[in-house]
Amino acid sequence: MFEALRRLVSDSVPGSAGAHSRVPPHDVRIAACALLVELACADGQFSDEEQHRILEIMQRHFGVDAAGAKELLAEAAAANRDAVDHFVFTRQVVKEYNVGQRIVLAELMWQVVLADGDFDEQEAYLIRKMANLLELEPAYLSQARKSAE
Repeated sequence: MFEALRRLVSDSVPGSAGAHSRVPPHDVRIAACALLVELACADGQFSDEEQHRILEIMQRHFGVDAAGAKELLAEAAAANRDAVDHFVFTRQVVKEYNVGQRIVLAELMWQVVLADGDFDEQEAYLIRKMANLLELEPAYLSQARKSAE
């Protein structure tokens, strides 16, 4: 807990990159990917299908190669473990992404949730909660699901 707080404080000081990261600590891609990881793990498992889907998303939407996607996924998973809640990631995404980009992210969230063929109540709750924190209207979330399917 104290280590997470120390890193949070040191990462938030301008000019001091986090020692645990080769990716800039406030990279919005990490925040977006951390949300995808959290959704993938919501049902208690991080399936190969979900992991593969997240890696594909990062390559296609974040413009990184396979090695870069794996590095971003590792950074996002670490950030997700260190985070107290989702708000730190959703706040950054809202700050840096416009509504259109957040709608695309919602579609990507649905793709991850549906990747393993299972959709349970915990995933349903979490995706609605994240969409709310991302300041997306329920109609946008519904449209994103239709696009993902």
